[in-house]
Amino acid sequence: MNLFFSEQSKELAVMATAALPIIELRGAIPFGIALGLTPTYTFFLSLFGSMIPVPLLIWLIRPVFAYMRRTEFLGKIVDKICSRSLAKSDSVQKYGFWGLVIFVGIPLPGTGVWSGALVATLLEMPVKLAFPAIFIGNLIAGVAVMILSYGAFSLVN
Repeated sequence: MNLFFSEQSKELAVMATAALPIIELRGAIPFGIALGLTPTYTFFLSLFGSMIPVPLLIWLIRPVFAYMRRTEFLGKIVDKICSRSLAKSDSVQKYGFWGLVIFVGIPLPGTGVWSGALVATLLEMPVKLAFPAIFIGNLIAGVAVMILSYGAFSLVN
């Protein structure tokens, strides 16, 4: 796999992967390690890449969803996304900042920065609380995934 990527393109590929919904840093860390980057370096690239979309998500979700709700088809999709996200947000509703940290920090599908930003926006959490909570949660998830990934790759090699 190393033949296809220069060192800079490996870094960009890891950051771009981390910025994608669903995959996020949880997929970017093992990807970067598989490309031959060190676990620590991959962790920081993934953390940075996954945080890039967060401010845009927090500020743009509401107007984009309002625009999408103008059509019946897209409105149904938005409503489904919102209801799914709010159904997962019990800890955030109950514990606020720390609930959002936990929500984002648990490295399970559907609990990353994209979902965290959506939940924070839907619950009208102030940006000055939401962004640091998402960052701390992402940091926790990243450390857990880095440790697991490094251990798995060490066993294989």
